[in-house]
Amino acid sequence: MKSAEIREAFLRFFEEKGHTRVASSSLIPANDPTLLFTNAGMNQFKDCFLGLEKRAYTRATSSQKCVRAGGKHNDLENVGYTARHHTFFEMLGNFSFGDYFKRDAIHYAWEFLTSSDWLGLPAEKLWVTVYASDDEAYDIWTKEVGVPAERMVRIGDNKGAQYASDNFWAMGDTGPCGPCTEIFFDHGPEIWGGPPGSPEEDGDRYIEIWNNVFMQYNRSADGQMQPLPAPSVDTGMGLERISAVLQHVNSNYEIDLFQSLLEAAARAIGREKDGEASLKVVADHIRSCSFLIADGVLPSNEGRGYVLRRIVRRACRHGNKLGAQGAFFYKIVAALVAEMGGAFPELEAQQAHIERVLKTEEEQFAKTLEQGLRILEQDLAGLSGKEIPGEIVFKLYDTYGFPMDLTGDIARERGLTLDEAGFESAMEAQRERARSASQFSVDYNALLKVDAETRFQGYDGTSGSGRIVAIFCEGQAADRLEEGQSGVVVLDETPFYAESGGQVGDTGYLEGAGVRFDVRDTTKGGNAHLHHGVVANGSLSVGATIRAVVDDSVRQATKLNHSATHLLHAALRQVLGEHVQQKGSLVDSLRLRFDFSHFEAISAEQLRRIEDMVNEQVRLNTDVAIEVTDIETAKRKGAMALFGEKYGEQVRVLTMGGGFSVELCGGTHVSRTGDIGLFKITSEAGVAAGVRRIEAVTGQVALDYLVSLEDQLRQVAQLVRGSRENTLDKVSGLVERSRQLEKEVEQLKAKAASAAGSDLASAAQSVAGMQVLVKRIDGADGKALLALVDQLKNKLGSAVIMLGGELDGKVVLVAGVTKDLVGRVKAGDLIRHAATAVDGKGGGRPDMAQGGGTEPAKLNSALSLALDWIAQQ
Repeated sequence: MKSAEIREAFLRFFEEKGHTRVASSSLIPANDPTLLFTNAGMNQFKDCFLGLEKRAYTRATSSQKCVRAGGKHNDLENVGYTARHHTFFEMLGNFSFGDYFKRDAIHYAWEFLTSSDWLGLPAEKLWVTVYASDDEAYDIWTKEVGVPAERMVRIGDNKGAQYASDNFWAMGDTGPCGPCTEIFFDHGPEIWGGPPGSPEEDGDRYIEIWNNVFMQYNRSADGQMQPLPAPSVDTGMGLERISAVLQHVNSNYEIDLFQSLLEAAARAIGREKDGEASLKVVADHIRSCSFLIADGVLPSNEGRGYVLRRIVRRACRHGNKLGAQGAFFYKIVAALVAEMGGAFPELEAQQAHIERVLKTEEEQFAKTLEQGLRILEQDLAGLSGKEIPGEIVFKLYDTYGFPMDLTGDIARERGLTLDEAGFESAMEAQRERARSASQFSVDYNALLKVDAETRFQGYDGTSGSGRIVAIFCEGQAADRLEEGQSGVVVLDETPFYAESGGQVGDTGYLEGAGVRFDVRDTTKGGNAHLHHGVVANGSLSVGATIRAVVDDSVRQATKLNHSATHLLHAALRQVLGEHVQQKGSLVDSLRLRFDFSHFEAISAEQLRRIEDMVNEQVRLNTDVAIEVTDIETAKRKGAMALFGEKYGEQVRVLTMGGGFSVELCGGTHVSRTGDIGLFKITSEAGVAAGVRRIEAVTGQVALDYLVSLEDQLRQVAQLVRGSRENTLDKVSGLVERSRQLEKEVEQLKAKAASAAGSDLASAAQSVAGMQVLVKRIDGADGKALLALVDQLKNKLGSAVIMLGGELDGKVVLVAGVTKDLVGRVKAGDLIRHAATAVDGKGGGRPDMAQGGGTEPAKLNSALSLALDWIAQQ
């Protein structure tokens, strides 16, 4: 079976078992602070397992795209050198949220693997592991499925602590966890390796192909295990691994999916396809890089972008080792699209964008290599001994992206070695800093668990009534909130919009007989709306019915900005290109902020076109159409999903301008585009590598902004004694006059320095057989002092010159040495020596150098030190 056929068979099998087929989620985890990348099929269902979210189904199946190349789950360095490590892989999974448990999960797995209607694997080739104390799973395998005891393996706590086992899974240090059972395939005695749990288990004979995780406990911070009220199932089977088994090969790189990528990589590099590890690296990395870019990640120096940059550069390095000339990596994208675009249409839609990003990054890396080589040459020039220190290797790696293996190649060519221990020490220190600063962690037990559902009634109005179904005070469930207490109130229905999709939560108040609760924010907790605030008077109790009133003026202003954000998104894609993807947004009553992927600053002309395009839609005053439909129908209509938003089976499709903008959105919006009134961009800037940010205002705030600009223009006109009509000419004239005066000042300084030069030359003294002039001249900048040093060198013919002075509270230093003396005294060394005395630095050529410092009071001492240093040369 081909890989695509296996993927479809798996999903179809579980659909026939009552599971809902769910599309793969993005590689960027939605609203999950614990993950760098999506690395398992269960990630998108995490809130379902935690009890924070309820969906329309209790059984699901998916083929999830995953990346393991950063953070805790990092296989990067093994890729290409083992048979099964990848940076990108597909995880086939079936899930139960409090529905079936161990018995059904085990039988389902066995049926799919061994039945002649499905994969038809020989049962005698399969081995099974269970957690040592999981007698229930062991009995199901042996007594019901019929796996003989000699092919069953109990795995205990083999990782050094209680519940630290290959067969005990945990979502984190706290939260849902439980035993797991794994299925292994025996490739046969001709392959080295032993069964799981044996000393030879790391061999390639016995390969894990399926893992069934049984979440039945909740682990608290003190290590206590409490049974979960609704035990769940999370299973996973790697598509690449099972494809290798069914296609009778021992390496994932030999399956059909990789063969076309290896051929494309070989063509792009200009060599024959062979078994080189470097070729496997390139074929693997094109998948992770392309999928990450398609999901909105761009190369940068931090976070996810830094991981992507490392993968791209590692691929380029291995391509170069194989003889690639120039940019080659981006040329493989077309083959990937042909191989996987059918299952993942985002690849085909983003192909041009992916190729452009990769080509740009390759070209940038080529420049980085050149720079790194120059730095390495400088470090090697001053090296004593035969070992390159670890801190140098790490600096090249960390600062310049210079691979350690390339540094090693250069070292070998020169008969040198690397201080690998020092490099690893520096790397570990960096990892520790990263762990300390990491935001990818959470205590699952600290999350507010709300077993309630709130019906949102806010699309139809800003007031209504609801019954209090839950109250929380200081994170704990409570029956009442008394006057002055802060807390969270949950209603069975509410007009308050909960923060989501970039739109802030509503504010307002809840009131009843003798009670008022001021709502300061509204967020989501699973399927409930959480009203955060304080009791202004009276008391609230669970079960009471209360009136809910949203601050209407704030809601209305927020709606204008939210609707304008959709129009802006559409305009950006039309003006800049389809590669534009939302990277984040913030919508409140005062402004809108929109982050999006784009490689360069937007020109003033483009900004004007974008602004005009949005305002044109505002003037057209078309109806804003909202349709509730299923997700697949919405996608067929061309609806775009917004960044970071989760969508259920039923979604709201928002259409503006008769199709100008079609997006999925659960936020609140205007009824007609004309309600926005006016759209005005206030700023555009870069916020990260490949990410731009536009801020804008609408409605009355936009009008106020324009009035403010008019006031400023009037004030400027008064200052330049002009009118609104000729202010630009007046200011341009002043700027030109200022430039002219600056030139005149520079000329005067040069003349003054020239005049001083004649007098200074006579102050030169003989030091160690050389003419030496060390002098303090305050009030001159570096440019003037350099000119003076040049003049003095010409006048003296043979000399060492050092000038220093104070300018605007800072020290300026300049040194010059005539060519006949640079063998004894180098200007750069002289400057560096003197600059340390004024808490500064500097450098330059042997014949001319300059520097500065921050301690003018120490300047005289610095000049004296410089004179002493010259005397010693």
